[in-house]
Amino acid sequence: MKETAPGTTGLVAVTGATGYVGGRLVPRLLQSGLAVRCVVRHAEKLEDRPWRNEVEVVEADLSVPDQVSNALNGVQAAYYLVHSMNSSEDFEELELRMAEIFAESAAAADLDQIVYLGGLGHDSERHSAHLASRHRVGIALAEGGTPVTELRAAVIIGSGSASFEMLRSLVEVLPVMIVPRWVTKTRCQPIAIEDVLEYLVGVLGSEPALGQIFEIGGPEILTYRQMMDGYADVAGLRRRIILPVPVLTPRLSSHWVNLVSPLPIQLARSLIGSLTSDVVVGDRSIERIGHRPSYRLTQAIERSVSSVRDLELPTRWTDASGELKSAAGAALPKPGDPSWSGGLVLEDTRCQTTSASREDLMAVISAVGGDNGWFAFNRLWAIRGFIDKIIGGVGLRRGRRHPTDLRPGDTVDFFSVVAIDDSSIRLRAEMRLPGHAWLEWEVESGAAQTVVSQRALFVPRGLLGRIYWYALLPAHIPIFGKMLSGIVAAAEGRQNQQKAAL
Repeated sequence: MKETAPGTTGLVAVTGATGYVGGRLVPRLLQSGLAVRCVVRHAEKLEDRPWRNEVEVVEADLSVPDQVSNALNGVQAAYYLVHSMNSSEDFEELELRMAEIFAESAAAADLDQIVYLGGLGHDSERHSAHLASRHRVGIALAEGGTPVTELRAAVIIGSGSASFEMLRSLVEVLPVMIVPRWVTKTRCQPIAIEDVLEYLVGVLGSEPALGQIFEIGGPEILTYRQMMDGYADVAGLRRRIILPVPVLTPRLSSHWVNLVSPLPIQLARSLIGSLTSDVVVGDRSIERIGHRPSYRLTQAIERSVSSVRDLELPTRWTDASGELKSAAGAALPKPGDPSWSGGLVLEDTRCQTTSASREDLMAVISAVGGDNGWFAFNRLWAIRGFIDKIIGGVGLRRGRRHPTDLRPGDTVDFFSVVAIDDSSIRLRAEMRLPGHAWLEWEVESGAAQTVVSQRALFVPRGLLGRIYWYALLPAHIPIFGKMLSGIVAAAEGRQNQQKAAL
């Protein structure tokens, strides 16, 4: 058998590379020195990934045998990370057929190993359609003749994980919940996405892992109510009042979740159905492969929401430090994640074209705040600062270190500078708010005109944060609009003065 351990040159195929787990696994495999082929239905969905130019991409529909055979040609091992529970009501039949085709193609291509990520749950128990389908897929893959390593996981904790995003939405939006009784009784063993990735990489090319089913989970066994409490604690929210009742079926619950969660209804329905069974690790033999779960629930949640806690800009999931290519940051949102990933971000975005140069615009923006004011409604800004001071915030009295020069870490009234370069400035609000707020400007030079973009972003904390944003929305519209117009007018005036001086 060919060696497939990390660090070799064997070609590894990853199906589901545009998905939550697959998109985070690919950079881990690249980091291990492996050659990776991403098997996707639409190659353009990978264009925004920072590792796109480091992988081979093959387009294939896994329900079409010839396309699957072509995708696996020359491959040494493959990850099977696809599911169809969000596609239609009859996803079970589709999932089984795709698994059978993949197994046949893998055997014909003489693959050494298939690594499959399925759902935790014992075969002898009754399960939801989603979990039962996950198990049948594992059986179908194994019947093809290629050695299969199946990892079974319960709820995966990390931004972008559908289960985690559903948990986040419920706790953030609802201070009081009427829930099915199983929410307080059913046991679960959640696992951090970082630990899942460690297991997925660790079993690749491992002789003891061939033909095995491994159960993976974190170090804690919790009810879903305890998981909700854990999220509330980490997010700085009061623990939610949870009222269990016996009459809510999974189908009725999915409609209720659909009202407060951005997840598609079919996906929510499949997930809720799978939460009605105990999903607890009964066999820890996976730990012989060399990894033990590292993160307790609250630690995993902290890592998943740390982009807001650490005051990074949420919605622009890029990272100049290269974090997206490493294991670090796997719990944070990534390019290509669904629009409902990463929590709610409320935004006011405005753009304006001008004849002013980038240099003049950046000079004006860099002078914002302090004695220079905010280019619009300065009295309202002063009132907001006064209110902030009364309620224990920093207010406006801090001003600025210098009237025109800004550096990262500088204070600008009740903002601070978190990033600045020759074409953009990002400020973080330090006033007392039921959430986290940023103000950003970006200037892009064109052939004839310059475009300046202004964004105000707010990540609300709980229901109060959402009420706060929408209550101030009528004021935000004129304030932010006039602010940008004032900046442009000042830049154009600066430019005209310079021309006149010449």
